[in-house]
Amino acid sequence: MKIIDAHVHLVQYIAGTGSGGEMRSIGNGKAQYASGEIYQMIPKEFNDDKVTPEKIIELMDENQVEKAVLLQGNFFGFQNLYTHEAVLKYPNRFVGAASYDPFSRKKDQIRQHLFDQLNFKIVKFECSTGSGLMANHPTIALNGEVMDECYSYSNQMGHTFVIDIGKCGSESWQIENLREAIKRYPDMKFVVCHLLAANMQQEELMKDGLRRLNLPNVWFDLAAVHHNCGPDTYPYTNARYFLNQAKQIVGAQRLIYGSDIPSVLTKDSYRHLIDYIMEDSNFTLQEKERIFYQNAKQVYFE
Repeated sequence: MKIIDAHVHLVQYIAGTGSGGEMRSIGNGKAQYASGEIYQMIPKEFNDDKVTPEKIIELMDENQVEKAVLLQGNFFGFQNLYTHEAVLKYPNRFVGAASYDPFSRKKDQIRQHLFDQLNFKIVKFECSTGSGLMANHPTIALNGEVMDECYSYSNQMGHTFVIDIGKCGSESWQIENLREAIKRYPDMKFVVCHLLAANMQQEELMKDGLRRLNLPNVWFDLAAVHHNCGPDTYPYTNARYFLNQAKQIVGAQRLIYGSDIPSVLTKDSYRHLIDYIMEDSNFTLQEKERIFYQNAKQVYFE
């Protein structure tokens, strides 16, 4: 079966920012926030503090993944130029999304460079309070003036708009505001990351959120669902249950496979992160073909 991994991160340098301040590498794939918190960002087995496009392709080839969508966020730090270079070097394997801070004083110049000169067609916004937009800026409304200007710009440019609204229950998790914003731009494709990032105690919130965002121009990627539903181990019964609930509400035609590598590889193998869905009997062969390939192809490659 063909596979597109629609949620992958390249890392030229760990240069993240979050609620803990700046994050920088401390060796062996680990990084530390200014607040002192330490995270294993990259598997020790990589023997490096970066993740090259060649390493991603090696992993893709080992796991029969045909293409990948390179997304970005503040966790690792924006990697716009590195992503652009990877797409130019391997156009048959990658498509990339650009990211920017809408509070930047030179926002217009940044966008001109990213979208007119570098020709990105996808934009990614991580809005979370942990390592996204609302980690370093005051809480803003997802249907308010700041974000609406970003939606409007991307709509005019013909972008696909990828948005991570953070963990379920956080201040950035604004389902009704996001629904209102999406309805203003019915011709733009939206992808909401992490299947709304709910844990096992938040099932009803997740299901209600999916119902409210079940709009004709909205898809949901499945990156790190197994992590958010933890603690659990392969074959991730909790995550399978959530995915089945999502299928009942929005349909398999609205679900897009994504792994969230490399950080998730610190806990389990890429193979397991594919097979827990690939081997799930709750999904038919046709549904799996949509989740693993056809939906991502429609959203990101057409």
